[in-house]
Amino acid sequence: METTLVLLKPSCVQRQLIGEIVNRFERRGLRISGMKMMQLSDEILREHYAHLVDKPFFPGLCASMQASPVVAMAISGVEAVQVVRTMAGVTNGRQAAPGTIRGDYSVSNQQNIVHASDSVENAAIEVARFFRPEEVFDYESGAFAYIYGAGECK
Repeated sequence: METTLVLLKPSCVQRQLIGEIVNRFERRGLRISGMKMMQLSDEILREHYAHLVDKPFFPGLCASMQASPVVAMAISGVEAVQVVRTMAGVTNGRQAAPGTIRGDYSVSNQQNIVHASDSVENAAIEVARFFRPEEVFDYESGAFAYIYGAGECK
């Protein structure tokens, strides 16, 4: 079982799509293990986007991510990182396939509704960046027996 980070960006919050996006993850069979609304600080954005700090678009990225609160979620499931990335679609909403979150709700590279961790290693780092250990819950979902086959859910 993996846990990954999803941020519902200001473009999601401002467009009042929070419930719709959370619903998509839950309907897929993923478990919401932690969730909170927060206003992102300059410090957390510099840490989260450290690989982009020197890019000319970084100030605009920060302004975009601070336009409203975001909803941070820790989402768990078998191969959750890849499942969530596939559900999110490619970064640029104009290029994202219909049926993906970005393909259905975005036509922008920046205002693209969600952030999703890109690897198991980064997921662990990112979940720890946005959540204290006591804010992420490991609980048995009664639905897992109907979502996963015998032996799939460890």
